[in-house]
Amino acid sequence: MNFDSLGLIDPLIRMLATVGYTEPTPVQQQAIPPILEGRDLLAAAQTGTGKTAGFAIPLLQRLATEGERAAPGTVRILVLTPTRELAEQVFESFRSYGRNIPMRAFVAYGGVPIAPQIAKLRKGLDVLVATPGRLLDLMGQGEVQFDQLQTVVLDEADRMLDLGFANDLEQILLALPDEKQTLLFSATFPQVIRDLAQVLLDDPVTIQASPRNRAAASVRQWAITTDKRRKAPLLLHLLRKNDWPQVLVFVKTRKGADVLVEQLQEQGFKADAIHGDRAQHVRLRALERFKAGQVQLLVATDVAARGLDIEALPLVVNFDLPTVAEDYVHRIGRTGRAGMEGEALSLVCADEAEPLRAIEKLTRQVLPRTEVAGFEAEHRVPDTAPAAKTGAKAGAKPAAKGAAKSGARASGKDGAKHGDQAKLNADPNQPLSADPRFRTDGDGRYPGAPAAPKPASKPASKPRAAHAAAGKPAAAGAARTSGFNAPPQGRPRGAGPGAAPKGAVVVTGGRGAKSIAKAAAKATARDTGKRGKR
Repeated sequence: MNFDSLGLIDPLIRMLATVGYTEPTPVQQQAIPPILEGRDLLAAAQTGTGKTAGFAIPLLQRLATEGERAAPGTVRILVLTPTRELAEQVFESFRSYGRNIPMRAFVAYGGVPIAPQIAKLRKGLDVLVATPGRLLDLMGQGEVQFDQLQTVVLDEADRMLDLGFANDLEQILLALPDEKQTLLFSATFPQVIRDLAQVLLDDPVTIQASPRNRAAASVRQWAITTDKRRKAPLLLHLLRKNDWPQVLVFVKTRKGADVLVEQLQEQGFKADAIHGDRAQHVRLRALERFKAGQVQLLVATDVAARGLDIEALPLVVNFDLPTVAEDYVHRIGRTGRAGMEGEALSLVCADEAEPLRAIEKLTRQVLPRTEVAGFEAEHRVPDTAPAAKTGAKAGAKPAAKGAAKSGARASGKDGAKHGDQAKLNADPNQPLSADPRFRTDGDGRYPGAPAAPKPASKPASKPRAAHAAAGKPAAAGAARTSGFNAPPQGRPRGAGPGAAPKGAVVVTGGRGAKSIAKAAAKATARDTGKRGKR
């Protein structure tokens, strides 16, 4: 398949030829046609598979063919990203792919002056790439309007929630018009993202270009066990022995990044750091120097695990294992991009046995281990291989047992449903569209999502009553008023027997929330008028 067969216009075809794109990647093949049709999209794809081009190219075509330009202060396409680095990368992609398309695009994030961003917005933007925090600042100052918004893209949505942007996202999404195209892209797909998709997307096309939470097959993964105090000397030894030309090193903390850079520089290595304490222009300069080969080692925290697009990077080193297993997938996704080969080395000490076990469980593989003479671990790293193998072999038994228990409690039909879910859990390659949790029940909820406790009596809930009075199906109302913002720990939102339990996904707004509120108010007014006449 080539790009011509996807229905792209000549200016974009010519642009793709100049940048060396000859064939679309799997995610581009699946994403471009429905985006061109204006469909909502839910896409899970590994980092480095070309998903930025997968949404940027068709959106640029829609801008070009529709001919409308953004009015002053308005935005036509909004792309939300979790980090400044990813925002810069996506913005540069739009500029590169859209060189033959008349458009105005800009990027907005914190850590830099806001005045230039306001000046660009006042002229109107066809494409705005932004981080949630800075976008809320612009909205609070009344500098951005969404009257002309046609598409919103959530890129790396799971990372936005991991970084604590749930409340920011909720405020932004409630300010957007109901009628719009929504595209949700992510490399990993936890349950919270499924719940978010249930709220935001309208009859979406679901694509999965690769198995969930798996690293690219082109990345060779392995680990060296050692003691924590020996990690820095071991890294120096490996650098001298292997003569690696370029290495991206991930550490856990900002202070740890600065300390390691200082140690590397003292030994004559050209090293620099990227982390949240450094000013944005300093971070960008460090990244550009690394890409240009002026710096051999770039030491980064997880704030840079996504958004670093470095061509032909041969090696990623996990100096510290991440505390969140999903971050491991994103870290090592900086190498082995676009089908190229790469290596991912992890230095593991005894204190990191649990993070290692979580990573191996997530990726469904045991990292091969080795030791380096002179740097052996005095504190032995516990063996995780037997537990991982046992889980893989016995995976079917607990699932079958669970299905049997469910069958004993419920009817044969319910038992079959649980059995199907067990099979899906055991098969990581199962398409997301086949997952029963994507098919909502009569209440518009995921069957697998946490349920609120039932009240003692069974009065109709307010959203259902309002929709019944307005002549709308109750199930549709329930689905539209579902949300993704979890209540604060120890303080469940709402009161009474119907309040959501701690940790449940609570619903505070979403697509159509404003129109639902209006319908409820009208229904209440009608009921009050009828009672007055009687």
